[in-house]
Amino acid sequence: MNKLILALTCLLFATLPTPAHPDPPDIVIILVDDMGYSDIGCYGGEVQTPALNALAKQGIRFTQFYNAGRCCPTRASLLTGVYPHQAGVGHMIGDKGKPGYLGRLNDQSVTIAEVLQSAGYHTVAAGKWHVSPFSYDTGEGSHRETWPLQRGFDRFTGSLAGGGNFYHPKGWMKDHRYVAPHDDFYYTDDVTNAAVSFIRQAPEDKPVFAYVAYTAPHWPLHAHAEDIAKYDGVYDKGWDAVREARYQRMVEMGIIDQAWKLPGRDKRVQAWDTHHSDAKKKWYAAQMAIHAAMIDRVDQGIAKIVTALQQRGTLDNTLIAFLSDNGASEETPAMPGIKRFAKEDQDTTWWGNRPDVFPTGKADTVHSIGVPWANVSNTPFRWYKSEMHEGGIATPLVLYYPPATAKSMRGKLVHDPGHVIDLMATCVDLADATYPNQYKGRTVDPMEGVSLTHALQGKALKREQPLFFEHENCAAIRDGRWKLVRLRNKPWELYDMHADRTETNNLAKQAPNLVKELEAKWQAWAKRTNVFPKP
Repeated sequence: MNKLILALTCLLFATLPTPAHPDPPDIVIILVDDMGYSDIGCYGGEVQTPALNALAKQGIRFTQFYNAGRCCPTRASLLTGVYPHQAGVGHMIGDKGKPGYLGRLNDQSVTIAEVLQSAGYHTVAAGKWHVSPFSYDTGEGSHRETWPLQRGFDRFTGSLAGGGNFYHPKGWMKDHRYVAPHDDFYYTDDVTNAAVSFIRQAPEDKPVFAYVAYTAPHWPLHAHAEDIAKYDGVYDKGWDAVREARYQRMVEMGIIDQAWKLPGRDKRVQAWDTHHSDAKKKWYAAQMAIHAAMIDRVDQGIAKIVTALQQRGTLDNTLIAFLSDNGASEETPAMPGIKRFAKEDQDTTWWGNRPDVFPTGKADTVHSIGVPWANVSNTPFRWYKSEMHEGGIATPLVLYYPPATAKSMRGKLVHDPGHVIDLMATCVDLADATYPNQYKGRTVDPMEGVSLTHALQGKALKREQPLFFEHENCAAIRDGRWKLVRLRNKPWELYDMHADRTETNNLAKQAPNLVKELEAKWQAWAKRTNVFPKP
């Protein structure tokens, strides 16, 4: 694998040709699950991500890119180019009887795969789907019309379910069929292998769209021993020191402004050096080492995908986008329903994060990084997955596309705000495809996003509207430098994102008229996009 990474790095650092009129590009969107803003190396993290770092060196990195705050809504929005509630997935996969909360992709949306398939693309998906209803007991789904092959994909290997044991997942599928995982199955590796196989088997006369959706590093913390060993001792210094080191690196890299204060650690988290025993510290350090190992394995998979594109002869005309579906999660596995994440023949599934069960990354353990390390993963931001503060909705976006990237922009940072709704517009733009008003006899909502291709040239994005967010009564609007945000049914908070992106100085009381103005915009958007009526 080290030789593969070295070859990849040399390849990406080479002078890349820039065709005057390139053919429609191959497009690969890589989505990870529950990864924090600062976990990967090219965003200040200590996790070893040489493949992503190499892509970032030849591409661009967005510092203010947003997802929808949670797995199902983000996936629905990414795939369709509209806001989650417009696509019918304003919450999760349960049908709550309202247009914005069907728990499945609706008929008023069209997927990137459907649009690109109509433009002559060969379309493939590998990994986590999670925009169709399924059974947590079996992993098998209903509403077949919303499955991948019914929504524009020619091939699919993965699961309809939103997560599970990495070694023994339920409901694993190949195209339409459920199949039993093989003996040495590991979710991340099998997603990579499927993506690589699809790319290698793709018709030579068609461009490829590949949607690669990993479940890593979502809990349970499961990873290969050799990957975990890379991080032995890395987290022994504890969450306070790791978080501070990330913050300093991010400032030095220009990802964040040194004027933005690093908020104090979550109030539920105790100081590393003043309370915990050596044994407890070892236990906690192991948690984060496994989390890092899971991301490391994804990066190894990305190296293999890049190699497959190079062997196909299309790497210099491929768009690769990498991002996360939400911020790091404070969730703990010690909750009802966790049995679906454990090996079927194990009955010791209520371990949760109990300190008497040491995190090993093996199939018969169930742990998460919990609040302390999630606070680190989201450095420098506050709050977590499901909330609309920056810790919940900020994601890295590495965007690699040589033909459109100005030489002066390679390796550069883009500070314009972007959103997952923009990926549809970007794909349509680069593929010279037509986004339909109608698809298979049904009316389709127009795209909400803008193409990101302007950023590759160092130009401002042509966005005319604010960005909006809502999930479980958490809400936000980002309008220029201003962000109005609230926790679940709490009062609105107002932040100046130019001066205080870490959201430490609430200006709501000082600017009540601005709060009212932004709230009115949010309310109008919410009514237009099926946030209302609420279930």
